[in-house]
Amino acid sequence: MKKILTLILLLAVAAVVWFSRHVAPVQTELILHGNVDIRQVELAFNASGRIDKMLVTEGDYVKSGQLLARLDTVRQQLSLVQLKAQSQAQREVLARYLAGSRPEEIRGARAQRDAARATLADATAFYQRQLELVARHFVSAQQADSAKFSSEKARAQLNAAAETLRLAEQGFRKEDVATARATLAASEAAEAVILRDIGEGELHAPSDGVIENRILEPGDMASPLKPVYTLALTKPVWVRSYLPETELGQVPVGARAKVHTDSGQIVRAWVGYVSPAAEFTPKTVETTDIRASLVYQTRIFVCEGGAVLRQGMPATVIIPLNQKAAGDDPCRD
Repeated sequence: MKKILTLILLLAVAAVVWFSRHVAPVQTELILHGNVDIRQVELAFNASGRIDKMLVTEGDYVKSGQLLARLDTVRQQLSLVQLKAQSQAQREVLARYLAGSRPEEIRGARAQRDAARATLADATAFYQRQLELVARHFVSAQQADSAKFSSEKARAQLNAAAETLRLAEQGFRKEDVATARATLAASEAAEAVILRDIGEGELHAPSDGVIENRILEPGDMASPLKPVYTLALTKPVWVRSYLPETELGQVPVGARAKVHTDSGQIVRAWVGYVSPAAEFTPKTVETTDIRASLVYQTRIFVCEGGAVLRQGMPATVIIPLNQKAAGDDPCRD
């Protein structure tokens, strides 16, 4: 009986050894190794000038739109004051043209016309009397001619006064109004250019991030080609790893994952990108072993907690296999 039990035990041990050697365990997760990647932005002014203030330094967290540095724009500010005064003066000219003549000017022109009309009537009557006296030989013909010229002069003055009144009532010509409006538009455009120059004298953060390098200092000359800061963006943060060709079909884009750091921190993540091309191209003769060695660059994006990760930090990514299809938000639990 003991021999039989011993034989059964030996057969059981042999079966376990054979099973462990010939039957592979079911793989439930994929482990990848990689390094943290963070996008960096070289920040520079969109104008040239001397730096007046630098408001942040290395290691500072900045928000999108935050003012980081400012150029000396005193000259532009003075030019802006001058242009604003010119624009205001031109607005007054245009307003005067659009309003037309004042009522007092129209009444004055009408009074001058009436006076010229009265002068013409008096000169005409005087001329008629001179003609009668000439007919009776009481005065010379020369006096009658002088009276005639005075009458014609009075008529011309009446016509001039009437035209002056008509122009006063009609107001300014439309060409004058158009010219005044165009001059105002040109002045306002110059004002807008100066405002833009002043705005370009300020450097703002394009996104949330951390100041990695402070390259220039107050007093330095800046230009669009000379970076002032290096900004490390806090979003997106991902781990750059490489997916073996044999596991390519088991890790769909959007799959949930976890990022482990050497310091013991764990961050939720998701597979956001798998390269469509292999990193290592095989030779002309392709064998099964060579195909198995191909890898595809993969980016595992961090959902939250990216502040604990640093550029180039080594990380381990664990991706559970046989996941369900990812939804619109892979970071949602």
